[in-house]
Amino acid sequence: MSRTVTLILLDAAGRPLGALPPFGVPEPWWQEVASIVAEVRRRHGLEVAVLRLLDADRPAPPGGHVRYLAQTADAPAVPLEPVAVDLAPHPLRQPWAQAGGPDRSVGWATGELRRLGRRVTAVAQQRTWNLSAIWRLDTDAGPAWLKQLPPFARHEPTVLAFPGDPSSLVNGPTVLAADGEGRMLLADVPGQDRYGAGEGERAAIAAGHHVVQWRACGVVGELVAAGVPDLRGVGLADWIRERLAGHDVSAAAGLLDGLDHRLQQVRDCGLPDTLVHGDLHPGNVRGDGRRRTVIDWADSFVGHPAFDILRLTEDVDADAAARLTGAWTRRWRTDVPGSDPHRAVDLLQPVAPLRLAAVYAMFLAAIEPSEHPYHVHDVPAALARAAATP
Repeated sequence: MSRTVTLILLDAAGRPLGALPPFGVPEPWWQEVASIVAEVRRRHGLEVAVLRLLDADRPAPPGGHVRYLAQTADAPAVPLEPVAVDLAPHPLRQPWAQAGGPDRSVGWATGELRRLGRRVTAVAQQRTWNLSAIWRLDTDAGPAWLKQLPPFARHEPTVLAFPGDPSSLVNGPTVLAADGEGRMLLADVPGQDRYGAGEGERAAIAAGHHVVQWRACGVVGELVAAGVPDLRGVGLADWIRERLAGHDVSAAAGLLDGLDHRLQQVRDCGLPDTLVHGDLHPGNVRGDGRRRTVIDWADSFVGHPAFDILRLTEDVDADAAARLTGAWTRRWRTDVPGSDPHRAVDLLQPVAPLRLAAVYAMFLAAIEPSEHPYHVHDVPAALARAAATP
């Protein structure tokens, strides 16, 4: 599957110029823009920054014909098609999705690298959507990465750098700089994202993550005070209901009705609250054969540790999931004698997709309407999974 792309260009002052002829790119995922930038450079000799999604010919990704708004400081040599585009501001538009936003962000990152004694030799935009914008900056001392986050994810650099030494709590990328407004500059993490990792590698990921979670049990108060979302105990039920207000939750009505009691039962299992990654699948782990690094802590929160093992095992067969979860329960029973981690996992099985439904609802409430296709189907799908989970 691939995408057909149409770019509607703005000039350096943010004035509309028209649309480039449509072209194809191999990646179907709408937020991936590196190949778009490269193809425009190859075809037309233009340097562009993709600002945001405008619309698509299908209701959700991937693939299809997708239109984006982009900006260039160059004078296009190719004739542009006149096209109407709504440039009215929107209160939920992210800074990087506005005219001049990418230049401001890259300028900040370049200045921070200069202060670190590193000279930037090339910049490549990688991704832009409502959850983040990412650029690779090559320097004379190796690559660095600029990641910019929306308000609901701005605690990620806090988690990565907590409490000052990046290696002291989580095994994540090193934060080189952060501006407190969503921009952070990260050191390069060698290796490949571990999509498709087998049971053995997932077991190693779970074992390494347990060390992080056990260490974090002692600092949950400090994490919450530093701005990490607090989803501990029965407070999670209120958080879920608040975010799902206005959505059709009839598929999971019974689960929601009994959620407070279920979460109290989870609490009675005796496991401590800790730092939860929130999206611990193998694609959020990078490995180079020598070490693994857990990336993308933007969904992290303080809560029950079982949510991460449930995420790590949700797409493997039942026998593999049982073995991975069994090893997880043995580790927690050893660390917390008298606890019942196995029962906690069973109780949280349907709560995990219910929490994800609330997360997707939070995304929708915080992004402008043109970006809704990224997530609009995720809420009902997650609610259906929650309802179908015993």
